[in-house]
Amino acid sequence: MKIAILTSGILPVPAVKGGAVENHIDFYLKYNDKHKLHDMTVFSVWNEAIRGHKALESAVNHYEYIEVKSLWARIKKNLYYRLHGEKYYHYTIEYYFRQAWKRLKKRHYDIILLDNRPGYAVGMDVPKDTKLLVYLHNDLLNNQTQGFQEIYDKASRILTVSDYIARRVRTINPQDQKCFVILNGIDLGAFSPRRVCNITRQQLGFTDDDFIMVFSGRITREKGVGELIEALIRLEDHPHIKLLIIGSPFYGDTENEDVFVKALKRQAERVKDRIRFTGFIPYRDMPDYLSISDIAVIPSLWDDPCPNTVLEAQATGLPIITTRRGGIPEEVTEENAILLTTDNQFVDNLTTSILHLYQHPEKRVAMSKAGLKHSAYYNEQRYAEDFFKALESVK
Repeated sequence: MKIAILTSGILPVPAVKGGAVENHIDFYLKYNDKHKLHDMTVFSVWNEAIRGHKALESAVNHYEYIEVKSLWARIKKNLYYRLHGEKYYHYTIEYYFRQAWKRLKKRHYDIILLDNRPGYAVGMDVPKDTKLLVYLHNDLLNNQTQGFQEIYDKASRILTVSDYIARRVRTINPQDQKCFVILNGIDLGAFSPRRVCNITRQQLGFTDDDFIMVFSGRITREKGVGELIEALIRLEDHPHIKLLIIGSPFYGDTENEDVFVKALKRQAERVKDRIRFTGFIPYRDMPDYLSISDIAVIPSLWDDPCPNTVLEAQATGLPIITTRRGGIPEEVTEENAILLTTDNQFVDNLTTSILHLYQHPEKRVAMSKAGLKHSAYYNEQRYAEDFFKALESVK
């Protein structure tokens, strides 16, 4: 089949700037390159880091790039905004989509896949012999979504990263038969327990006697970082419990701290000798940081669809403390994770759970073994196989 992939219009593919969605695109493109299944064309924003990338040499995967950051592109984006405004997404994304659509519609494709941008479907004139697929990595299609009925009706298949997201789609149609759940996969070769790391605890200001909790991800309010810091403050009688916070407000943002991050650092002043903010860390280095930690805490306050941070911690053998939100309970088991409810007692229960794992190393060992066993399912090959099964089911 000839397949076109319309990406988000923010981060590039190949995933030279990170991004969970973009990494998953790389997974299935790599699988397609190896097995020569389909002729696939990816439409993506351009980034100079792509130049010379090995993925561009593929005989079956093709890449079409839209320039969005040059001076001329910025002028055209502003002109687009003056002429068209914002119809569905921010005008910068609308501009990218319109440029990609101009190219795409000149050719015939058997499938057009909208990757985490269901709103592209609004107003799209899809040929009758082309199947439109929507891939949802977030809660972006439900009965409150702008244009939900048009998007749902146009889609031949709706791929979702969790049962939770599929349930949200079914608020449109309780008898839905279009959803196909594809649980995320990660590179288990990269994320696994490491005997030797490229960094040490001492380089980060920790000691071998410290009990290190790690949080990784975007530093935003809904991720529960403030509640985690509050739990650390309450554990002041246990000075060897330390916290490593990895991430920034947005992927790859090493320059700016937003108001929330500044507030977090003020909150952390009371425990500044027990906490370390690393800022953005390149994805390739994440396994090292996880491997020097004792547990992972992922205290999401929102309905996280299927966070890779959970899968990465699990594959590294870390016991996990997380929440019963979104698709998270689908990723772990009761044997390798403590699942908390985000109610009025959340910080109390979070504090108690941290202390329990700190005081019971045998529990951590058992959780680690269970997590490593469970993580075997979440490999990139299984993920890619499920992805292509979903595409081939619409023939």
